[in-house]
Amino acid sequence: MLPVAALVASLVFSAGAAQAQAQVKIGVIDMQSALLSTKEGQKAVAELKAKFAPKEAEFQKRSQELQAKQEQYRKTENTISEEAKATLARDIDTITKALQRDTEDARADVDQDQQKVLNELGQKMMQVLQKYANEKQLTLVMDVSGQPSNILFASSTVDITRDIITMYDTAPPVTNVARPSANISSAPAPKPAAPKPAAPAAPKQP
Repeated sequence: MLPVAALVASLVFSAGAAQAQAQVKIGVIDMQSALLSTKEGQKAVAELKAKFAPKEAEFQKRSQELQAKQEQYRKTENTISEEAKATLARDIDTITKALQRDTEDARADVDQDQQKVLNELGQKMMQVLQKYANEKQLTLVMDVSGQPSNILFASSTVDITRDIITMYDTAPPVTNVARPSANISSAPAPKPAAPKPAAPAAPKQP
């Protein structure tokens, strides 16, 4: 049996630990899901897709033309002259390089526009998160969408993602907001799935 003094000390420590634990309130959010699930986030993604849809369609058409050239080479390489075969091979190489270059340029444009949208949405989302955390007296907010994530388990009772989405859609905040205080921790807003232009098909070596 523990001495009385040790027992009292143990009870005091346990009570203090329980009180401290009760004072720490933690929230968990899937920031990526929150950004993409808001009405503004869905609208932004749709606008990006619409903006780059013509370019994507162009790349798909050019990729099909390249594949047709490759098929032509394979079917005729044993029947056409060496000069004609060399000319066709050069055409394939030229088309491939141009398509790859233009695709990379288009992807850079997509990334630039996407980052601009994310910066604006991220600032507004952090404003909502700050307000929610203050109202709910949260000590810490952790983002489970960050990779790699060090969160191995989180109860659904502390998941505030849906609440944040609802709060955001109910009263969308303005941009150029102040940074949240240091007691709210969240990873930078991740990138949503981007409407990437179609990648060209790599030609097979003649």
